[in-house]
Amino acid sequence: MSYLNLLKVAVRAILSNKFRSFLSMLGIIIGVAAVIIMMAIGQGSKENVKAELSKMGTNLLTIRPGAERRFAGARPDPSSMQTLKDADVEAIRREATLITYMSPEVSASGQVIFGNKNTTATLYGESPEYLEIKKWELKDGECFTEEDCRKNSKVCVVGTTVVEQLFGDKDYNCIGKTIRFRNIPFRIIGILKSKGYNNWGMDQDNLLIAPTSTVMKRVAAQTWYSSIAVSALSEEMSDAAIDELKEILRRTHKIKEGDEDDFTIRSQQEMMETMSSTMDGITLILVVAAAFSLLVAGIGIMNIMLVSVTERTKEIGLRMSVGASGLDIMLQFLIESIMISLTGAFLGVALGYGGSFAAKTFLMMPCSVPLWSVWLSFGVCAFIGIFFGYLPARKAARMDPIEAIRYE
Repeated sequence: MSYLNLLKVAVRAILSNKFRSFLSMLGIIIGVAAVIIMMAIGQGSKENVKAELSKMGTNLLTIRPGAERRFAGARPDPSSMQTLKDADVEAIRREATLITYMSPEVSASGQVIFGNKNTTATLYGESPEYLEIKKWELKDGECFTEEDCRKNSKVCVVGTTVVEQLFGDKDYNCIGKTIRFRNIPFRIIGILKSKGYNNWGMDQDNLLIAPTSTVMKRVAAQTWYSSIAVSALSEEMSDAAIDELKEILRRTHKIKEGDEDDFTIRSQQEMMETMSSTMDGITLILVVAAAFSLLVAGIGIMNIMLVSVTERTKEIGLRMSVGASGLDIMLQFLIESIMISLTGAFLGVALGYGGSFAAKTFLMMPCSVPLWSVWLSFGVCAFIGIFFGYLPARKAARMDPIEAIRYE
């Protein structure tokens, strides 16, 4: 019997029991759709995180106080978080050759007041170079200068969320207005362009940026920096810049050879890789959980095919009696099993694309269906069709034609 005839027989068998065939496909449809949607959300989230981090510059380096934490949940000694001082900043400015910009950072959260209106925001103490490092742009006004940092000037630039909360309109021109942060007056000299929410649901526009020295002395009342943001000359030179910075800081901190650093330097690329690895792990767990439904679907297909073989015992006997070989009978049922599985895969992919589109459109979830996941779904479903269809097909092929014809 030719393959074309076997295909026609399989199609007729499936169409003669449409509802039962659909129920057999249903597990495949749900399983494939779930896998596609999970992978789409995982891939979309990973791409969004990379894009978000790239906005801050792929050559960004962040220096933080304290040694690298090797155990989750371990609380560092408070004194170890006060290791970044003015001497470190001056040494980096004087000796570092592989960086372009640097901004020592201090931050504080509190209430911002203008007239009878107030809101809660974060105040960042930075250098004028901070806007270049983090790729911030000004919508209006200007940034403070190095002279403002030397004089501890009480000036600031604000995000659009702060403007909207205090002045009622995010497009309001509040340049020159004086606001109060923790009862300390700050004059607004610039408004930042809106960046919106990041992937972690944080409003990036709910902030104020003022000179580092002003925040350190007048707000935070501390003599150390929370972190130091640095831009390497290029992304390719980030590793070399990290080595140079480590050498400078180990010398200014008088750390002996072999002793552990009391600071940590992270590159943006390293953060991207860490986030990608985390997202890949989460996606894998979700996909494996969704893939279990494919296993159940395969068992369902095998069950239906066994029922079909039993129901068509007399038909099998007749085919064998007119010359069909055991191989022909086996191929007939294998093709039928594979068709059920692949048709379910096709419908599952369509449902997966539709679900991904709905999640992106209505739930605002980042989704991006990787093409390889579609081909993988078809490959897995073809394997399921063969694997779970083999036992029923073999049972049909081994029937005695005389006994099969007598079957009632």
